[in-house]
Amino acid sequence: MIRSFLTEQWRKLLIPIAAIAVLSSVLFFPREQADITSEERGLTLFETIEEPAEEMEPPAEILAEVAVLPILVDVKGAVKHPGLYSLTEGDRLHDAVEKAGGYRDDADTRLLNHAQKLLDESVVYVPVAGEEPPVFEQPSTTAAGGGDSDSALININTANETEFQQLPGIGPSKATAIVKYREANGAFSQLDGLKEVSGIGDKTFEKLEALITL
Repeated sequence: MIRSFLTEQWRKLLIPIAAIAVLSSVLFFPREQADITSEERGLTLFETIEEPAEEMEPPAEILAEVAVLPILVDVKGAVKHPGLYSLTEGDRLHDAVEKAGGYRDDADTRLLNHAQKLLDESVVYVPVAGEEPPVFEQPSTTAAGGGDSDSALININTANETEFQQLPGIGPSKATAIVKYREANGAFSQLDGLKEVSGIGDKTFEKLEALITL
């Protein structure tokens, strides 16, 4: 009688415990399995993602071609083959003369600056011995647009021969003469000091005065 009572009591305790265990296995174990599967699947996808290919740099030859800009130069005077010649930005006056076949026997090259860098639309004039070369309008290196008006003035104490040729009435020979005078005598102390340079008189200076500075 007592044994039967105890057995019945144990049965009542075990059934709920078994039910809880079954319910727990249904609720928790599939979720854990799903989480593991998701993690594994995520890892697999991560491992299969390809890294983006490194951006290929263009060959150095192509970069060099892009960096070099063509210019057109008009070579005149005492050269063997006067005419228009295509050069590249950074070429010198000497390169333009070589393109034109070199100097004629009667060329006067004393006042030419063979190291002068050329700009697009430049004119290279080689005078005959004893000739005063004509003045040609040369391309300006001053950037277009607004800004301080002083920035457009040519500083006669720092300008090079190419910059001097932007001024009216100043060709290659006079530009060279100004630079040589400055090198021999030092910086100009006043604007009209330019009149001390051979070939620059009062009329020429009147055209220059509003365009130059110290």
